[in-house]
Amino acid sequence: MNDTKNNPAGYSIEEGNAASRNAYNWSKKTFANRSGKPGEPAQDLDGGFSNEIRFGAERLGISSDGIGTKIEVAERLNRYDSLGYDLIAMTADDLIAAGFVPTNLSNIIDVNHLDYDVVDQLMRGLHDAANFAQIAITGGEIAELGNRIGGWPGAKMNFNWCSTAIGVLHPSLAQPLSGKTAQAGHVVVALRSPSFRSNGYSLARKTLTRLFGENWHEAPYDGPDQFANWGEAMLEPSLIYSPGVAALLDTGLPLHGVAHITGGGVADNFKRVLKNGLGAVLDNLFEPLPSMQRLMELGELSPETAYLYWNMGTGMLIVTEEASAAAVVASLRASGYLAQVAGHLTAEPGVTLRVGSAELRYE
Repeated sequence: MNDTKNNPAGYSIEEGNAASRNAYNWSKKTFANRSGKPGEPAQDLDGGFSNEIRFGAERLGISSDGIGTKIEVAERLNRYDSLGYDLIAMTADDLIAAGFVPTNLSNIIDVNHLDYDVVDQLMRGLHDAANFAQIAITGGEIAELGNRIGGWPGAKMNFNWCSTAIGVLHPSLAQPLSGKTAQAGHVVVALRSPSFRSNGYSLARKTLTRLFGENWHEAPYDGPDQFANWGEAMLEPSLIYSPGVAALLDTGLPLHGVAHITGGGVADNFKRVLKNGLGAVLDNLFEPLPSMQRLMELGELSPETAYLYWNMGTGMLIVTEEASAAAVVASLRASGYLAQVAGHLTAEPGVTLRVGSAELRYE
């Protein structure tokens, strides 16, 4: 079944990447406004989801993102206290992927109408996630926008939630991590993701609606995980990786690139740190989550489609030297994360994923 050509998620990753590149090109035209002044942006970090801004000797990173359509799952279940982990993970992990230790976050909640209890749950969860990531929440706004904001019709409050985070370049680094110092033969270490994170929900929701109808969140879940229904399976919060990677940077072990696996799947995100014509073979990634495997089976989704839109159990990839790989894995495990060597870099461009009986190739 060739389900990729029919655009099963309802949107185009290629068009999204093209639009992002165009938007960034317009943004770069403003960099000269701060040249030689406080707030001067870096000129050489194209391709990432955060950028460097300089204030004298201080080098800060800045990143913005949101939760996306995972919000609808929370609206369906009337459960909001875990979304803060998703919000912080999206920006904090983009920062640490470039070597910036997250420090502060500002957020904005756009709502159709205000519900005090829902906002209280959201902010309680954000508080807990910020404590986990050691971030201070230092700004925010709630904007009531009426019918400009939509969502699940039965929800107490429809909303969209986005944030901007800043961080400071880790003192062990002379420059942000971008992948430009990576070489063929370097080793790739993977960090396991215990959830869909906040990505790939358009494909997941579209598939679940096709299988179970409009109230798919109430459909019994029959995978090996302990979820009562598909709504619970899809609401599992994102794991925040920034504390573990910051602790890894504290060790002084050599890191040459970090990829945060978000929308666009494993290969598309990892290619962002593959500079100088390098490629990679990833033949020991984590197994896809049981919920992902079950959704693939029920929805008859090919591995090509699933690995294109979902993280498939791998939330971050770290490039290090072969001699340091074991120590990198040990440091991450000591911080409480599941980590393993997943592959290596090659002199030939392109990313090859060997997963189960399939070999997926991305140029």
